[in-house]
Amino acid sequence: MKQVSIAILALATAGTANAQVQPYGQCGGSGWTGPTSCVSGWTCVYSNDWYSQCLEGSAGTTATTTTKTTTTKTSSTKTTTTKTTTAKTSSTKTTKFSTTKTSKTSSSLLPPTNLPASAGSTAFPSPIIVTGVFDGGMMKYDRNPSSCEGQTETDEAAAMFIIEAGGVVKNVIIGPNQGEGIHCRGPCTIQNVWWEDVCEDAATFKQTSGDSYIIGGGAFHAQDKIFQFNGRGTVHISDGFYAKDYGKVSRSCGDCTNNGGPRNFVISGITAVDGGPLCGINTNYGDTCRISNSCQSNGKDCDRYQGVVKGNGSSKKLGTGADGVSCFVDSFTTNCS
Repeated sequence: MKQVSIAILALATAGTANAQVQPYGQCGGSGWTGPTSCVSGWTCVYSNDWYSQCLEGSAGTTATTTTKTTTTKTSSTKTTTTKTTTAKTSSTKTTKFSTTKTSKTSSSLLPPTNLPASAGSTAFPSPIIVTGVFDGGMMKYDRNPSSCEGQTETDEAAAMFIIEAGGVVKNVIIGPNQGEGIHCRGPCTIQNVWWEDVCEDAATFKQTSGDSYIIGGGAFHAQDKIFQFNGRGTVHISDGFYAKDYGKVSRSCGDCTNNGGPRNFVISGITAVDGGPLCGINTNYGDTCRISNSCQSNGKDCDRYQGVVKGNGSSKKLGTGADGVSCFVDSFTTNCS
């Protein structure tokens, strides 16, 4: 499985700085080091801070790029990233896949609240295991045959990606036929990843300590929670993550085997519409949720529960909203337009 993922990653990052980007390819975004001008008749259009894409439109425009370098501390490493914002330009790389191309006729700016256009699609019979950085180039990844069984818990065997400790998955669209989206076996980073239709969960975090990061991206149609936290440590959800039509954005496991904590959510700068609270935590295990600069269209911020060990009944809801002990809410609004 590692050989498959390495091969895919090599293909996804192929290309030279002098190449012109093919239709629907990436041409800019945070950390992007590839070409920034599109083939004739196509224009590099900003989608979000992490992704700009060659879309059909007027050619000959010149890329305007600003670069901002920031340093992010994780539990054991320090990572320096370069944030690149690209105005309308005309180019990026060619991704070599056996794919189904997605047609698009408009070069208008892609709204961050919609599923971005894909660069093509591909499907696998089992999860892709990621040990380093996997940049999908905005390809759509799915399972074939489908591993989605609704709200039946199918664990990581039904996932699209399994990320080992320290791994990164970015610039990916995940299709509807996977059961569990992404499983992080240790601290991980999920950047500009979009779930077209969440099955059981979009992502599950199993780290025993440390920090995991969900940066940007979005998820649609989650019957229950989007992010499930079964491990320990902290999960950060930030930088414009968008949720629509869902149960909860994030939830500490209510009845895991060997359940406990603490589990912490830090939520900043996200938008959630047509759904429930941004977090659900187990106060009896010392969990916390901190919300800032975020919007939930129904005014639902934080739910507090009493968690249990699997087989010892069900978790119980204790209350809703900030209490200054477990749930901390600042800069929260219901105007999500």
